[in-house]
Amino acid sequence: MSQTFERYRGVGLAIDADPPHVWHQEVIEPGHAVGYDGVVNDYFLVRVASFHPRGAMSDDELAAENVVGFRWWRLSDIADYCGPDVFSPRDLAAPLAALIAGGVPARPVPLGL
Repeated sequence: MSQTFERYRGVGLAIDADPPHVWHQEVIEPGHAVGYDGVVNDYFLVRVASFHPRGAMSDDELAAENVVGFRWWRLSDIADYCGPDVFSPRDLAAPLAALIAGGVPARPVPLGL
């Protein structure tokens, strides 16, 4: 079982093969967020017909990871969002629109903050 496969089991999704790695984000800077000096994220394209995300982590464990909820977002919801929460990357709508229009890239696309 691959490391990628294990990551999806953490949200309660079982998949049979590693999905395509579409984006890579690495931002290292002192004071990035309280207690952190940066972030490294890898993004994978997983297509599902229907799925309710809920893995084995308790609400307290999720809160310790700064996860306060799950929901599905449409591209238009992301592009038009004006609430207090932030996406990572901040301009998530732009690379997501490019992914939808252009398909899976040959190599992971580097993303900024």
